[in-house]
Amino acid sequence: MVYADNAATTALDESAYEAMRPYLLSEYSNASQPYSFARQPKKAIQEARETIASCIGALPEEIYFTSGGTESDNWAIKASAFSDPDKRAMITSAFEHHAVLNSCAAIERLGYPVAYLWPTSDGTITSENLEGCISDNTRLVSIMFANNEIGSIQPVKDLCKVTHSHGALFHTDAVQAVGHIRIDVRELEIDLLSASAHKFNGPKGIGFLYVRNGVDFSPYMDGGSQEKGKRAGTENVAAIVAMAVALKRNCEEIETTARRLVGYEDIVIGELEGLDFIRNGSKEHLPGFLSLSFRGKDGEAILHRMDLQGICISTGAACDSVHTQLSHVLKSIRLSEEYALGTVRITLGRNNTEEDAMLIGKTLRKVIGGKVK
Repeated sequence: MVYADNAATTALDESAYEAMRPYLLSEYSNASQPYSFARQPKKAIQEARETIASCIGALPEEIYFTSGGTESDNWAIKASAFSDPDKRAMITSAFEHHAVLNSCAAIERLGYPVAYLWPTSDGTITSENLEGCISDNTRLVSIMFANNEIGSIQPVKDLCKVTHSHGALFHTDAVQAVGHIRIDVRELEIDLLSASAHKFNGPKGIGFLYVRNGVDFSPYMDGGSQEKGKRAGTENVAAIVAMAVALKRNCEEIETTARRLVGYEDIVIGELEGLDFIRNGSKEHLPGFLSLSFRGKDGEAILHRMDLQGICISTGAACDSVHTQLSHVLKSIRLSEEYALGTVRITLGRNNTEEDAMLIGKTLRKVIGGKVK
């Protein structure tokens, strides 16, 4: 099998798996307990918090552990809204992940206004676009760091500057970006950031929310005093530890991996030369990320035919793979239907090889019906 759907999830790093074992088998104490048996799990959580913070330029006390990106997005958006008695406006984009879009819909139903920005045809939210919509009555701007369907990286630093010039906070869903491109929350002036471990070779069901010191936000879950009283519930120590190990390794190898994956992109595209297709997204995109739209083809049929050849790809956002209607992301960049319906997403990761890239390209060419090179 050749796995090329790393935007959906990644293989668990073996060192992360090994780091989990003690906290599942021997050091299984509840970290909140006062006795000595709880000291090691408690220490492990703190060390993981420090490691994760260092990977994104944050302080340890600014990292809050969650169950993943969806919870982090929900928390950032709803906590910001519910902390604002004046119900000031929020701004997001039309091509966000549904964890953001559905959270926005939820607060809209409660009377909190939300405005939606439309991206350019290459999938970018520009600072000019934001400037034309924002006002001094805006409470929060939430724009994803990199799009999960087409891979386009947003000009986050510029967007933060516009946001802060109007006294608002900036949140970014960085689930696709963390561990794959360099992110320094201090340098970029990000106020809140969401991440999910299984996107950077950590375990599923664990993630974090970065919240800059001084940002006022309400608890996500009520109960015990975990996460400084902001997110109750017994900590998943094993998963927290594994997440930190996986993120640290990915960040240590980030430039080397990126160069390799960009080379693999070129190999796949080279094998498709002469076919009628569009590559979606901007020049500034996640390494190894290919969103390709083939004219007059059926993306779902391509996926299944590739699967029969032992190659795993996606037709769009994996979280929405049960639906066959045109993706809201492709609609937002105004891609014509004759191309949009034939869209596939190929996302290469750390474990892929040059041979994988060649095989993907050659097989896709055969599936599309083009002559073999």
